[in-house]
Amino acid sequence: MSIHDQEVSVDPQQAPDECDCAPTARERRLLWPSMNRRSAIGLGVLGLAVVGGLASPAIAPAFAATYPSWDDVKKAKANETAKAAQVTKIEGLIKALTDDVAAKNLVAEQTADAYYVAQQAYLEAAYRADQLQAAADAQAATAKDAADKAGRLAAQVYRNGGDDTSLELFFSDSAVDADNLLARLGTMDKLIERNNDVYTDAITARDAAQSLTDQAEVQRVERDRLQKIAEEAMIAAQKAAEEAQAALDAQQTYLGQLQAQLAALKDTTAKTVASYEEGERIRKAREAAEAAERERKAREQAAAGGGGAVGGAGWARPSGGRITSGYGPRTSQCGNGKGCSSSWHLGTDLAAYCGSGIFAAASGTVRMAWPYSGYGNYIRIDHGGGVGTGYGHLSAIYVRSGQWVNAGQLIGAEGNTGNSYGCHLHFEVYPPGGGTTNPQPWMAARGVYL
Repeated sequence: MSIHDQEVSVDPQQAPDECDCAPTARERRLLWPSMNRRSAIGLGVLGLAVVGGLASPAIAPAFAATYPSWDDVKKAKANETAKAAQVTKIEGLIKALTDDVAAKNLVAEQTADAYYVAQQAYLEAAYRADQLQAAADAQAATAKDAADKAGRLAAQVYRNGGDDTSLELFFSDSAVDADNLLARLGTMDKLIERNNDVYTDAITARDAAQSLTDQAEVQRVERDRLQKIAEEAMIAAQKAAEEAQAALDAQQTYLGQLQAQLAALKDTTAKTVASYEEGERIRKAREAAEAAERERKAREQAAAGGGGAVGGAGWARPSGGRITSGYGPRTSQCGNGKGCSSSWHLGTDLAAYCGSGIFAAASGTVRMAWPYSGYGNYIRIDHGGGVGTGYGHLSAIYVRSGQWVNAGQLIGAEGNTGNSYGCHLHFEVYPPGGGTTNPQPWMAARGVYL
């Protein structure tokens, strides 16, 4: 049983009722083709080391290149030979930037998928271990109750038959006394029979409790093994994502300017290099203004008591949306050709509207900030002490891995990426010791009500 999440669709402006990020049937065939989960995980993690060699073309790191200045462009434009050489150089740099981003994104996607497989296997093992232990504890309680009951019945049998009832019957001259004694003997026989049944129940419950405890211990060993695999996969995925981010940073830093310089060199009109340079300056100013506007709207949302408002315990509501699907078991649903949802949901879904702000639930270090299989665009924050939170299906990510964020800080935008049927936030809480926990009581204990 997959225990993650895949969404039920509604109108994009409405909140979906259900969500599930588990792999679809097609994804499972791709991730686990004709093999069991253990072999799939082993191959997936071992393959992380060679994915880069298989997927990445042999290209020089674009961000290590020497980029032309606008003065270089002005000088080249005055000489046809120099201009042709500069055009060739810039076209090569643009291609290198584009290819570098594409190649590293592919590696990042492959390693993230491998991590997703390993992480889901670990979460399932952790869930099964918890359920087995809970069942063992319940059987142990049943055994104790039955043993206590057997003791009380034994005491009652002793009280009813503690005197020499056979001699009392032999010497009795009264039929009434004899009838009373026979009645008492009958009652005692029933108590003895009932006590034997209760004792048998206690033994059965005790044996069941021991068996379940043994199974839980085996499952915990498996959980710990899978956790190590997942941790190794996460390190590989994080490295690949950081390399992809570095390539993207280089592209964002240089691509616009290179394209403007190339256009200036190819332009045969009277338009000057300075005009293209000014256009590039305006583009960067517009991007900065858009980022500032996002922050302004986020502050307004927090001030209105929505997502981002920080409570006294230092925790914040991650979204201003309403709950559309809670943590725990639910009815599996199918639709829209995206497969069926699982019967267990590891997070709480909060839906406001597409593009609305998503905020850090507490201060911490961003550990993941990239596309993550069924979660779509995903952020994971480490809050220290083994506590973490996860944010899935985002339409945009405004932070990066390794960045420190404060409680209530804008980190992304609500979206419909991954295995999702409608815009919303899939919010998870990772407690100390691993696995997940219900976000609603966790947040309520910290003064935040979802």
